[in-house]
Amino acid sequence: MHPATVDATLEYLQSADRKPVTWMLAPPGGHAWDTGDYAAMPVTIRDGRAAAEPPALDREGFQLCSAPSAMPSFAGRDAIERVYYREMEALARAVTGARRAIVFDHLVRRRDPGTLTPFGARDGQRPSTATRVHCDFTPASAQRRLALEMEAHGIRPAARHAILNLWRTTRLPVLDAPLAVCDARTVARSDLVAADIVYPTRTGEIFEVLHNPAHAWTYFPAMQFDEVLVFKQYDSLDGMPCFTPHAAFAHPDTPPGTPPRESIEIRCLLIFD
Repeated sequence: MHPATVDATLEYLQSADRKPVTWMLAPPGGHAWDTGDYAAMPVTIRDGRAAAEPPALDREGFQLCSAPSAMPSFAGRDAIERVYYREMEALARAVTGARRAIVFDHLVRRRDPGTLTPFGARDGQRPSTATRVHCDFTPASAQRRLALEMEAHGIRPAARHAILNLWRTTRLPVLDAPLAVCDARTVARSDLVAADIVYPTRTGEIFEVLHNPAHAWTYFPAMQFDEVLVFKQYDSLDGMPCFTPHAAFAHPDTPPGTPPRESIEIRCLLIFD
């Protein structure tokens, strides 16, 4: 049995006075890796499995799905793109009713033992867990992604589009550094601050998040290989959950010697009629 709630900390942005920048390669001139101010804030994270009504993608902005996979491992990029992308596109269509689903990105994370890190990969290191509260897209970066995929796939303009993140453990049950997601209904627009992430070949824009005691956090204990956590990262339709903040956290009850978490996340563009 798992407790109904867990007390933990999550790393929040502390000020919106300037646009934060995080460098994923050594910053020029010896500057700091981050220009924002951050602090670990205490939060209570509830057990989503114990909820009287399971969270739903179109209400809280996230949903746990049963989703077996034919993937024996996630070691090869070719197999991920050939097999797993198709699996996740089918799942995204089934969950949302979208006319078309296009996976455009994936990230396999393997947490390095030791201290959790804000965004994982830096300066050529392999991606680790991301402990800073964030959303993967802003309206501007979501529109840029839509334009790229429309051009690449010959997509005609649609009345509605959305972006999902689909998250799965690659092997063992998730006992180390589980992923917490925030009820999108509890997030005020003023809580979201556009931030730049600088990679070797491009600069992306995400939302970082200011702390708000109204935020309602959830995780799903011991996620299994045949489960996928689906959560909304953008939706152009008014009234729908649009931005779902998320972050990994250090669970206080993780047994000593637990293997570091390994996971894969998929980013998927949805096109609706």
